[in-house]
Amino acid sequence: MKKGARTRQQMLETAMELFNQQGYHGTGVNQVLSESAAPRGSLYFHFPGGKQQLAAEAVAASGRQVGELLALVLADVAEPREAVAAIVGHFERALVESDFRRGCPVATVALEASAESPEVRSACGGAYGLWQEQLAERFRGWGITEARADELAVVALSLIEGALLLCKVRRDVAPLRTTGEQLTALLEAARTEAN
Repeated sequence: MKKGARTRQQMLETAMELFNQQGYHGTGVNQVLSESAAPRGSLYFHFPGGKQQLAAEAVAASGRQVGELLALVLADVAEPREAVAAIVGHFERALVESDFRRGCPVATVALEASAESPEVRSACGGAYGLWQEQLAERFRGWGITEARADELAVVALSLIEGALLLCKVRRDVAPLRTTGEQLTALLEAARTEAN
């Protein structure tokens, strides 16, 4: 990788982590430059759209990372209970290991900046859309009808996002565990109804 591409990638990875932990407004461009060891003028060279472009690309990259994780988790499980446990386990570890600073890598930016920036809103929507489709596809693979799988993907995503927020506020993983149990029950009931 060439030096310029490496600098851009370092800035992007730093921004992904900072936006996840601190949000859009809590993360300054100077902090991204400093923590990525990027030269001062490199932000607008690599991200001509400034902080909004950096945020949109960071959210999109984070969305792809979570999407890849979901694909791996969902490919290796045969039952709803296993899938939910793996997803909950991943987010639980991320919360605890970061001292509850990390949660969903999209939600913090979505809450703060999506109303201000169509570019950021589009990136957030793309990430959520990818995850929702991955969940729905897996749910259909368990024999759940297409319409019900689509509905449950929205419910699953909403439950997990809400649980992550509660966990961060309470500094406790209990809401995520409770959500996992309830989501498992919903999926197993839908699977039984379909068969």
